[in-house]
Amino acid sequence: MIRRLLLGTIFVTTGFFAGMVLTGRMKSADEAVAVPRTAQQSQPATPAPSAGFAGLPDLSSVASKAIPSVMNITSLNVVRQQNSPFASDPLFRYFFGDDVSPRSRVSQSLGSGVVVSSDGYILTNNHVVGSVNAQVSIVMRDKREVRAKIIGVDEWTDIALLKIEERGLPVLPWGDSSKLKVAEWVLAIGNPFQLNQTVTLGIVSALGRNIGANLYEDFIQTDAAINPGNSGGALINARGELIGINTAIFSETGGYQGIGFAVPSNLARHVMDDLLKYGEVQRGTIPGIQIANLTTQIAEELGAPNTRGALINQIAPRSDAYASGLRPGDIITSFNGRTVEDASALMRMLADSKVGTAGRLEILRESRRLEVTVPISRSLSTRRGR
Repeated sequence: MIRRLLLGTIFVTTGFFAGMVLTGRMKSADEAVAVPRTAQQSQPATPAPSAGFAGLPDLSSVASKAIPSVMNITSLNVVRQQNSPFASDPLFRYFFGDDVSPRSRVSQSLGSGVVVSSDGYILTNNHVVGSVNAQVSIVMRDKREVRAKIIGVDEWTDIALLKIEERGLPVLPWGDSSKLKVAEWVLAIGNPFQLNQTVTLGIVSALGRNIGANLYEDFIQTDAAINPGNSGGALINARGELIGINTAIFSETGGYQGIGFAVPSNLARHVMDDLLKYGEVQRGTIPGIQIANLTTQIAEELGAPNTRGALINQIAPRSDAYASGLRPGDIITSFNGRTVEDASALMRMLADSKVGTAGRLEILRESRRLEVTVPISRSLSTRRGR
């Protein structure tokens, strides 16, 4: 009798807990599907996700149109190298003589390039080309290797223009890099580690970056993966327009760490146009001066309220700049009415100035503000192609 009572109790208890699990699941389903409309309306409304968070954009069609316009580039340079690391040591040369002839070796560079005209003009990086005497080849989509002519290189912006004798090439349309916004979607297309026509996705991380790599810098920063071999490749927006030439990365390992840099398309296009028209990039400068950034200590010593501006730390006594009234220790705070944030900003303003005009400088000297007018001369900063 006791045994039957115990078994009955066990069955009832088991049935109770089984009923709890099933009811719980069914209740969840009932709450999710069968809640009356009036009850749903009485609950606090959940905000609808914005279009930007609904999911990643589908850029497959954009990429498929852009990929054929990005080429693989191989550059061969002959490098002269001493046989001995001590060849330049006077003591070494005293004992072993001057007959330590250097040897030649071939250096290979791999990178990417962007077709910017259907008749064969291609933009890439100057460091991909290596030198104006390099032998540069373009690998076409059909695996043909075509010899390229170097039209010109610009060391200031790290841009080079090539030409191949081909017609009907697929071209990337130009985009306006001045309209870029931070957090805008971008694609980087190139040939990292010889993996041809690789596409990576990211956003614009920042604009107007200066990283100390080139004389003229106004980089687009992106977190789209850029690795060795991507140099010279395309950075495009969600409309498939070319808005940058991938140029550099910040890395402690040599590989991708989420910080890449591209030359803005407007700047790259200006360089290309000048190389086509003049064989060089025509830029303005003020000869005879050396400028540097201000530090907090120097600003205090010179009576400046902050570190904004470009410091003239050296000036040639016989230069036009000296004759115009500029002196060492002057801080240039404005150029033609535009505020000078630092030395790099002034370099860009001077470079963009028309040769033969005059620049109006506002300077700070011993806590006094002065205005000086200086002639803008031509800067010798580029080399022609062959």
